[in-house]
Amino acid sequence: MSEVILVASGKGGTGKTMFSANMGATLAQVGCRVMLLDVDMGMRNLDLYLGMENRVVYNIMDVVSGICRINKAAIKVDGFETLYFMAAAPKKDERDITPLHMKVLCDKLKEIFDFIIIDCPAGIGEMLDASISCSDRAVIVTEPESAAIRDSDVTERYIIDGGLSKTCIVVNRLNMELMQKGLLPDISSVSEIFEGNIVGVIQEDDNIRISTNKGIPIVMKSGTYIEKNIQEIVKRILRQ
Repeated sequence: MSEVILVASGKGGTGKTMFSANMGATLAQVGCRVMLLDVDMGMRNLDLYLGMENRVVYNIMDVVSGICRINKAAIKVDGFETLYFMAAAPKKDERDITPLHMKVLCDKLKEIFDFIIIDCPAGIGEMLDASISCSDRAVIVTEPESAAIRDSDVTERYIIDGGLSKTCIVVNRLNMELMQKGLLPDISSVSEIFEGNIVGVIQEDDNIRISTNKGIPIVMKSGTYIEKNIQEIVKRILRQ
């Protein structure tokens, strides 16, 4: 049975899009058919993180407004047989994507793909509302920093109030040395804040930043601890 996974964050810069790209790549590596949807209109970055920025012609707004069909906007990601993505519009315009639009689109995509992963804009807004309506679970990506945790808490509560009760948390950019010195909140105190479980922690690593700048999901480098960690996080998400 196909599943729609919403990936959200309370504020920008937590690594939400990085995680979306790598979760999609991880699932595709085991043979799942995966569609990554970028719905961050005007601030899209998923195409860059996948190294596909020069392949975008049509976008999700063109699909929901009837300018093109799904197959015209769905782009196969280089290096994968079963990973596709659909870009957000490069700028905001007067066309709206409503909850009904998203539900119809995701229902059609479920006929083709095993997983649809929605990379939402940071914070609360219309696109989060639209994405909640068609999603089966939500992953909130935060970092161990006071403002990020507060905003992620607000975002999770908003998602739950919107009717999507199945949530979990990924803590990104963990600096273990600072945490051990008591300069960052520890994982147990972060866990107490959220309704959903913390399903994984990703340590701060320059290799992740390098991979996003190169447009290559970090999990494509096999045999690394980062690849194994993200694989385990994805397994725990799906077990929630």
